[in-house]
Amino acid sequence: MHDTYGAFKETAFLAAYASRVRLSASHQLRLGAGLNYQTIRLDGNALTSEQARDPLIGQYLGGFSDMQIFDFNLGLALTHKSYYFSYAMHNVNKGRISGGEDFMDGKPVVYLIQGGFRETLSPQISLIINGFYRSQEGLPDNIEFNVKTLLMNKLWIGGGLRFDYASNLQFGVLFDKIRLGYIYEFPSTRSYLLFGQTHEFALVYHLSRKDSNPSANDLNMW
Repeated sequence: MHDTYGAFKETAFLAAYASRVRLSASHQLRLGAGLNYQTIRLDGNALTSEQARDPLIGQYLGGFSDMQIFDFNLGLALTHKSYYFSYAMHNVNKGRISGGEDFMDGKPVVYLIQGGFRETLSPQISLIINGFYRSQEGLPDNIEFNVKTLLMNKLWIGGGLRFDYASNLQFGVLFDKIRLGYIYEFPSTRSYLLFGQTHEFALVYHLSRKDSNPSANDLNMW
């Protein structure tokens, strides 16, 4: 991930691994962990007047500084072919392992709760619902819902809502090993964190699939 916001340029790399434990014929417990490495560059020439007066970052006014942060992510999920529930924590160590110039006071812990449900309504139509909750110190809580209709297990259309932030429209196509998706997101009139429309494009490629001939009732997306 690479992002630029104000005087900061951030690049992050995440390596994650997940394993599953079968609880019953239809339920599985999935456990995951991730290593997160971030490098952040501060351009002291691009600081705002308010940032320049900050005692922590104001000392870097007129120069360039770099900082590296290493942290961990943890998560678990209960999964079924028709639904799932999951809980995760990002930045478990709060960014205490760092190097370079310490112009950021660590990283806040992020708490994530997700859930989803999917069901085949007919041989041609399936319904998929996802919910998402995110909490982080210093930011408002984020709640999001998405609803998608999958047609003939090939074409999906849907929409979503991030409360007090934005709404979105979704479209995508599923092939044997490739998935293509597009999301158009537009902010709500009350949003103060999003100022314009967002276009998101997704490409997913499956390196291998255990079942090359899934049943008509087996949905292959969430």
